[in-house]
Amino acid sequence: MADLDAIFKAYDIRGTVPDQLDVPTARSIGAAFARFALDEEGTVEQILVARDMRPSGVDLAAAFAEGVTSQGVDVVDLGLASTDLMYFASGSLDSPGAIFTASHNPAQYNGVKVCLSGAKPVGEDSGLGAIKAYAAAGVDPASSTGAIRQKDLLAPFADHVRSFVDTSVFKPLKVVADTANGMGGLVVPAVFEALPFDLEILYPELDGTFPNHPADPIQPENQRDLRARVREVGADIGLAFDGDADRVFVVDDQGEGLSGSVTTAIVAVGVLDKQPGSTILHNLICSKVVPEVVREHGGTPVRTRVGHSFIKQRMAETGAAFGGEHSAHYYFRDNYRADSGLVAALCVLEQLCLSGGTLSELRRPYDRYADSGEINTQVDDPKAVIERVAAEFTDAEQDRLDGLTVDFGDWWFNLRPSNTEPLLRLNLEARTRDDCDKYTSQVLHLITKE
Repeated sequence: MADLDAIFKAYDIRGTVPDQLDVPTARSIGAAFARFALDEEGTVEQILVARDMRPSGVDLAAAFAEGVTSQGVDVVDLGLASTDLMYFASGSLDSPGAIFTASHNPAQYNGVKVCLSGAKPVGEDSGLGAIKAYAAAGVDPASSTGAIRQKDLLAPFADHVRSFVDTSVFKPLKVVADTANGMGGLVVPAVFEALPFDLEILYPELDGTFPNHPADPIQPENQRDLRARVREVGADIGLAFDGDADRVFVVDDQGEGLSGSVTTAIVAVGVLDKQPGSTILHNLICSKVVPEVVREHGGTPVRTRVGHSFIKQRMAETGAAFGGEHSAHYYFRDNYRADSGLVAALCVLEQLCLSGGTLSELRRPYDRYADSGEINTQVDDPKAVIERVAAEFTDAEQDRLDGLTVDFGDWWFNLRPSNTEPLLRLNLEARTRDDCDKYTSQVLHLITKE
């Protein structure tokens, strides 16, 4: 058995193949997940199993399915899918689901994202610990074995994604999408084929070895090809999807990227136009522009911790219509509270078409602040460093919702520990680039000083 502590993370299971995650381990995790789902839901008739385009996913997903069927539970094999397609399947079929993916990680990685019926999240505090315990102890097979059958939900998923927007307002814009040899190469054409856009896809071939560039668009260098192509062909918008296509980063007509916060604000406006007065969630490293824009458009902003399990829980508690993270995860209540890069992309396109202008013009009112980006620093004792930094800013407003947030009004920062590594993650925002750079240097000095 592999070292389960090494592969069970805060929100999913992930590791290198085959040294950390192999076929026997996948089989054990499948049985453990089925047992956990039965505990939580009483009766489970079927569990959905999907995979992304990584070559290792074929054998791993098959082994996981064997583990599930060993518990007397049927498997519905969705085949190749994006993570948001799997969430849609879990919601629409009201069944637990699992997808083998390592999202934006390099080719040697694979992993599993799981959810309960209705796309209910399963994280470290809501089930992954129990699944790990079952996998470590081993689960005896049931008296009967479940069956496996295939189901293709790509077309219903595409219809579902398009249902979030008024397609009648769409205009024949030029769209370039970089799917980075990831699952966007499957789902993006399916969604866009019924729309009037002139769509060009960079690296559409499903290839989990990522021959062109990593499927990690949060890194600016991985958006380089998309930005260049947008400028070269005079496109109206560029869309960069990660490996499992649940996140999207947006590039404007000048080849300049929008932050996840600006995209969140633009989508929030569209949601509030359709659902006036709604609650909108934003995680605590989002720009202040998000709550400002939500209030300006009659909504109620609610600040959350970072991470999908926390946001989905708060969405359930508050009835929020939409939630965004600075990392480009966008959650929709009517998408079973799950995140979808494709739904967010269509919402931005809807706002762009309604504006009658360019995306570089549309974004301008939202570009109110300068930010540091997320800066990771390795430290020996993250908790001690956080306390030391907090002591230096006692004259500012502070809170501990997720790590340490210090707010001076004109500038603020959040410092939070990694869930898996001895790292501190710094996000800082100020009114000007000069102030942002100055304060970032100041806080980094406090983090790194002996």
